[in-house]
Amino acid sequence: MKIWIFISILFFSILMNAQDNFEIKDAKKVVIPFKFINNLIFIPLNVNGVELTFLLDTGVAENTIFSLENKEMAINSMEKMKFSGLGGNASIEGFKSDKNIGKIGNHFVNNSLSLYIILDESFNISSHVGIPVNGIIGYHFFKDHPIIIDYNLKNITVFKDLELFRKKIKKFDQLPISVEKNKPYINTDVEMTNIKKDSKLLIDLGNSDAIWLFPVLIKDFVYNRPNIEDFLGRGFNGDIFGKRSRIHNFYFGKFKFNKPLTAMPDEYSIQHLSLVKDRKGSLGSEIMRRFTVAFDYPNEKLYLKKNKYYEDPFHFNMSGLDFKQDGLQWEKDYLTFRTLNEKSASGNNETYNSNLQYKFVLKPLFSIAGVRKDSPADKAGLKKNDDLIIINGKKTFDMTLNQIMEMMKSDEGKTINMTVKRKGVELKFSFILEDPIPYQE
Repeated sequence: MKIWIFISILFFSILMNAQDNFEIKDAKKVVIPFKFINNLIFIPLNVNGVELTFLLDTGVAENTIFSLENKEMAINSMEKMKFSGLGGNASIEGFKSDKNIGKIGNHFVNNSLSLYIILDESFNISSHVGIPVNGIIGYHFFKDHPIIIDYNLKNITVFKDLELFRKKIKKFDQLPISVEKNKPYINTDVEMTNIKKDSKLLIDLGNSDAIWLFPVLIKDFVYNRPNIEDFLGRGFNGDIFGKRSRIHNFYFGKFKFNKPLTAMPDEYSIQHLSLVKDRKGSLGSEIMRRFTVAFDYPNEKLYLKKNKYYEDPFHFNMSGLDFKQDGLQWEKDYLTFRTLNEKSASGNNETYNSNLQYKFVLKPLFSIAGVRKDSPADKAGLKKNDDLIIINGKKTFDMTLNQIMEMMKSDEGKTINMTVKRKGVELKFSFILEDPIPYQE
C-alpha cells in the first residue's frame, strides 16, 4: 500500500463538531519541531499525560486516535459515533471523548480536547510510515492562531503576538482562502492540456500527492494520456481506486507548476464524501512543501514564500512497489576497537591489539505491501508479502521506510537489484525504474 496515499486520504466528515481550543500560555509564540516523512508532517502531542505522535492534517475537522502502540491512557466517557469519507462503504463506527487534556510542549495547551477514537485496526498506519503514529490532528490546531510551517527547518511556529506574525510574513505572497466546514479551500487554475479551468480545491496537508481531481464533478472531463489505473489508498470507507496521470500546468496565485502528477479517484470512491459547494479536488503536500507556508484561519488568508524545494521535479514511484514495516528484530551490530600493548624495551614503539565485539540492536523489518500490475517490479516477478533483505547492495535493516521509497522515485532508467525472502527462500530480482505516465503533448 502506498504510504503517502494511504495517509493522505484519512480526511473525513464527522456528524458532530467539538469546541475545543488550544491556548498559548506564558509565551508570545510556540515553536514545534516536526518529523517530515513522505511529504507528511508528524508532531508530538501529549494527551492525558501520555506522549503520542499525530499526523498534522488540514483536511480533517476533528482530532482522531486510532492506535496507542501498547501505551495505556485514561480517556473520559465515550459516546458512540459514525465516520464517513473516502472509500466505497457507507461508514465505520467509533467513539467520541470530550474534556481531555492535550499539550504540545509547555506553552500550547488544550484543557478541553475532544477526541474521536477509531477501533478498526486497519487504520493503524504506523507500519506504513516507519514510526509509531497514534492519530490525526486538524482544524483545532489551526483555528485560533496564525501559524508558519517551515519545511526547511522542519518546525512550526504558532503565534500569540500578531504583530510578530505580521513582521514574519512581510515578504510572503498573500492569497485568500475560505474556511468551510472547518477546512481551508483555495481557488486555483487547472490546465489539463491547454485550457485553464477555475478549480476550487481543499488544501490538504494530509494528502502527500500534488493534486487530486474528482472527474465526476468536472464538466466535460477527459483523462490525459498516458494514464494508469491504480490503487490510491484507503479511506474511512474502504479502498480507493482511480487513475494517475499528469496535467499540463497548475496555477494558484502567481505560482505555476509544470506537468504535476495528478490522482483522480473514481466515482465509487468519493460517493460518501460530504463536499462543499464547487469543490473539484484537493491540493496536497507535494506542492505545499515547496513553500514556507503561513495559515491565518481567523482572517481566511494563506501566505506563501518559495523555499529550496520549489523547483523539485514531480517524481513518481516508478517501481510499482508499495512497502510496509513489519516491526523490529534483534540484529548483531559489530564493533571494532583497539587496545594499547605495553611499550617495547626501547620505549620507541607502541603496538595495538584489534578486538572485535558485537552488541544486539533492534533493526526494522520491511516487506512488500503491494505490487502494481504491469509495473517493472511486477514483470520482474516480485510479489506481495515478499520480505525485503537487500536493495542495491545495502541491507534493508540499515534503511528507513522513507529511504526505500525515495529510491523508487529516483532517476528513470536506474537499475534496482533486490534480494527478498519468500516462504523462507532467498530470491534475487532486478528491474529498471520506468515512469509509466510521462506527460505527452
